Amino acid sequence: MIRRNSTVLPGTAAALLSVLLLGGCVEAIVVGGVATGVVMAADRRNAEVVAGDERVELTALSRIGDRFGDKVHVNATSFNYNVLLTGEVPDANTKSEIEKVVLGVPQVKSVVNELQVGALSSMSARGNDTYLTGKVKSSFVTENKFQVNYVKVVTEASVVYLLGMVTRKEADDATAIARSTSGVSKVVRVFEYLNQTPR
Repeated sequence: MIRRNSTVLPGTAAALLSVLLLGGCVEAIVVGGVATGVVMAADRRNAEVVAGDERVELTALSRIGDRFGDKVHVNATSFNYNVLLTGEVPDANTKSEIEKVVLGVPQVKSVVNELQVGALSSMSARGNDTYLTGKVKSSFVTENKFQVNYVKVVTEASVVYLLGMVTRKEADDATAIARSTSGVSKVVRVFEYLNQTPR
């Protein structure tokens, strides 16, 4: 089953993706600059990138569906043309092949492949993930430490992935809130960091 996660947050030219293991928090860092062009009120990406990310997600999931059908459960979230893959696949070869398929989509710069090898998740597990996403977002609103729309939340198997174009403080605040949410087993940061907060 293919599932699409859209409305991922902001960015510009990403130069590097690296995964760091930090005491219970995995961090995939996308290094880039400040967005140019039209800045959308609820999104730090410009309008062209927002639309481009939507196209990337649709194209990636269509290609995955055509090739693997219901043998896999894949979520694709594109942020500034960097794609986060979550879900379950039957084996390591399929995981690798899906990454190659996504890298072949026009405009995709890189892929953070968090697909897990194993049985496809149940509908109840997916429902719980949706519930956890809502809890984290609600906590963002309650804590009111940053503009909630700057951070995209994706949850898979109780692991929360955080995406967005943010300052270090915004990233740390979002991570702390997500970590403190009951039911969350781990937080993975997939952020593009700003040198300064845009006006």
